[in-house]
Amino acid sequence: MAPRRRTRTTERDRSRRVLSQNFLADPAAVARFVDAARPDPHGLVLEVGAGRGQLTRLLAARCGRLTAYEVDPVAGTELARVCATLPNATHRQADFLATAAPAEEFAVVGNIPWSLTAAVVRWSLAAPRLRTATLLTQLEYARRRAGDYGRWTRLTMLSWPEFDWRLAGRVPRTAFRPVPRVDAGILRIERRAAPLLPPRGMPAYRRMVELGFGGVGGSLAASLAREYPRARLAAALRASRLDPDIPVGQVWPEQWLVLYRLLHAR
Repeated sequence: MAPRRRTRTTERDRSRRVLSQNFLADPAAVARFVDAARPDPHGLVLEVGAGRGQLTRLLAARCGRLTAYEVDPVAGTELARVCATLPNATHRQADFLATAAPAEEFAVVGNIPWSLTAAVVRWSLAAPRLRTATLLTQLEYARRRAGDYGRWTRLTMLSWPEFDWRLAGRVPRTAFRPVPRVDAGILRIERRAAPLLPPRGMPAYRRMVELGFGGVGGSLAASLAREYPRARLAAALRASRLDPDIPVGQVWPEQWLVLYRLLHAR
């Protein structure tokens, strides 16, 4: 048997492993993702994990201004060449997560490294002028955050009065190079034009959600009974048409809001 041929590990190979990069290579998938992002033709877009510019050209053609971030120096060299041909695009060889959010309204779009999904989402939610974030994530992550399984996560519920979360599409793993082990989801987070609760009500609402998700055995009533009077809680659950034994993750966003208003009515 012939000896196994040894292949040389290149700098690009090492970058892909360290940064968990899976570049979107299918032109149809690129177009579908940019359509889902709906860039503002007059607005600012920050592209996260721009790679070699697979999305950059199409994004630049659809928005007012584009700043493309890529931390990998190998991919960044190619990205710089792409941006040099686009009059409204700027290349930034920098860690997006270490940058300050713009003082003007903006959108975040990106085929992000999946290992950094949670960090990019946190950065986006914390940016006061963020309008939308459209991200390619692992399908499982996008489905959980958007309630696609009929269950909702703590982060989604905490931010629901201010942000709408939805699964805007799916991308098969074969659309990427190298091919990842799982399919991707298009997660879209959009700031509401008007919050569903006034700012003064947000701390108490978040406290209620934290109490629910951090409670006893996942039961809504058992979790909230640690802070709310039992008679008042029972009446609010009846009015909300909620089973006291319902698992916290199965409570709809609209039901959380109704429950908050009933428990905090004056």
